Amino acid sequence: MPLLGVLVGFILLLIFGKLLVLPVKVLVRLLLNGLAGAVTLFLVNLVGGMFGLHLEITALNALIAGFFGVPGVIVMLLLR
Repeated sequence: MPLLGVLVGFILLLIFGKLLVLPVKVLVRLLLNGLAGAVTLFLVNLVGGMFGLHLEITALNALIAGFFGVPGVIVMLLLR
């Protein structure tokens, strides 16, 4: 009987572990996208300034770069 309790506890632990891992993966991915977008926006302004290519760092641009990452910065450059 104690073996059944241990087995049920282990299965519940696995289920709750899987449920908690998913939000952490999403959060880490958003943080990495945000970091990549911010670095790309900074580099575009640093290097692009020599060629007359500049993206203003506004709240909206930072939000787009943070959420979408490098593709977001590329789209903002294309729309400019």
